[in-house]
Amino acid sequence: MKRKKSGIATSAVTDPLKGPLKGKTVSASRSVLGGHVMHLVDVVAAMAAGRHSNSYVVTASVDYIDFRNAVNLGEIVILMSQVNRVFNTSMEVGVKVYSENPLTGERKHTTTAYVTFVALDEFSKTPKVVPPLIVKRAEEKRRWREAGARRKYRLAMRSKKRKREE
Repeated sequence: MKRKKSGIATSAVTDPLKGPLKGKTVSASRSVLGGHVMHLVDVVAAMAAGRHSNSYVVTASVDYIDFRNAVNLGEIVILMSQVNRVFNTSMEVGVKVYSENPLTGERKHTTTAYVTFVALDEFSKTPKVVPPLIVKRAEEKRRWREAGARRKYRLAMRSKKRKREE
């Protein structure tokens, strides 16, 4: 069954429990701050990469971002970042985002991300070698290994893409 509204045909949709669903305009779904958490992830990851490399850094890729829970209005957003692995001129940074209810203290893990940065020479703005990362604890070693696997996959996908483009 088709119905016309504003000159555009739309399909009638029915919820088995509620009956016909009323349509919504495009403007009803527009969001202003939809990418705000992603922006904060990039900023806090850049801080960790810059601190490790003692240089300017640029975002090279975001390998993974997983939104687990929503951040509710009025909650405090807590971001934690650390360098997981150093390669030559690049570093993988892991980020975890939590939201905290200021009244109850309840904390939820909301987002996880892995972001790769390249360190830049402050004068030439070309990639520069990054100091090695010293890993000591078991958790740090696990993150180091997993970062290597993500890099291997990322480089394989990049190579595959280049072959398709040729």
